[in-house]
Amino acid sequence: MALQGILVVELAGLAPGPFCAMVLADFGARVVRVERPGSHYDVSRLGRGKRSLALDLKQPRGAAVLRRLCARSDVLLEPFRSGVMEKLQLGPEILQRDNPRLIYARLTGFGQSGSFSRLAGHDINYLALSGVLSKIGRNGENPYAPLNLLADFAGGGLMCVLGIMMALFERTRSGKGQVIDANMVEGTAYLSSFLWKTQKSSLWEAPRGQNILDGGAPFYTTYRTADGEFMAVGAIEPQFYELLIKGLGLKSDELPNQMSMDDWPEMKKKFAAVFAKKTKAEWCQIFDGTDACVTPVLTLEEVVHHDHSKERGSFITNEEQSMSPRPAPLLSNTPAIPSFKRDPFVGEHTEEILDEFGFSREEIDQLKSDKIIESNKAGSKFWILYTHSNIQK
Repeated sequence: MALQGILVVELAGLAPGPFCAMVLADFGARVVRVERPGSHYDVSRLGRGKRSLALDLKQPRGAAVLRRLCARSDVLLEPFRSGVMEKLQLGPEILQRDNPRLIYARLTGFGQSGSFSRLAGHDINYLALSGVLSKIGRNGENPYAPLNLLADFAGGGLMCVLGIMMALFERTRSGKGQVIDANMVEGTAYLSSFLWKTQKSSLWEAPRGQNILDGGAPFYTTYRTADGEFMAVGAIEPQFYELLIKGLGLKSDELPNQMSMDDWPEMKKKFAAVFAKKTKAEWCQIFDGTDACVTPVLTLEEVVHHDHSKERGSFITNEEQSMSPRPAPLLSNTPAIPSFKRDPFVGEHTEEILDEFGFSREEIDQLKSDKIIESNKAGSKFWILYTHSNIQK
């Protein structure tokens, strides 16, 4: 795979960090997830392809263990607020002195500097400070966050993957690692470059929720069907709009001009009344195979069984029969080969990992005895409880 031979140490965090590391693992990197002793599982459920080491970083000897790991690693991924790693004596100055080739990826909400850098936050807060949240929402309603996808996973996790890949590429020339300041506010803002570059155009001349791309246009929104399901319409171009009108059984010469914004509210009502007369399946029969840009709004259960998904093998099933999207994009020569094993539980590979990194049996036993590390091998009491819990679920 593309990242074969790359060793990543991920310090456990929520959502964006685990996703970033999972992407790297999917494409071949060996990822060691360092978790707190006593924690039970990765709440983000994004442990695919990783191994777990339970290590107490608040203890000086635990921090020393991490230094030894990083001395032989390519990437460290840390999700803590500005200053936390320095307080643990694990800042980039120290770790890159031990290993000048180390890429030190810092993934936070607000970045390593600025008045918000040490504050708590979540996706909706980062989205709000990026300016993007102000553009999302229906006319006359409050702005709303589209789940926690934009800031956490796109502006955060995926942007951090991009930073790591660029740093790995640059290292092939310089032989040196570098520090990556990836943060969700600026990552999301960067994703919105199109909004910034077009804000003075006709695309955004009306208030939020009344423009072409934010739900204001009758030809770029969703409609409820007779069975309470939904269809998505994106017929912007005139030729696609004509196919939409035809599929709805309407006549263009009896309707206002497509771009007459004053008529959009009434047009939406007219389209809504038509869509409400047929079921989602019936509308699919009408629009499938056409360029009308009308598609069903599929649930997570439905998308797995959709013909297009099955034809491309877009979803994979692990050994626990849990389904998830196949890694993207597809590489022709070195495609991702995701693990089909269950996610690791905390500390499952602690002793195995330390052994690989040159720790002696005596060192491992002492660290375990002093509760610096925690080991929960398959077959242990922890493993039995974990497995029994999953079976019950």
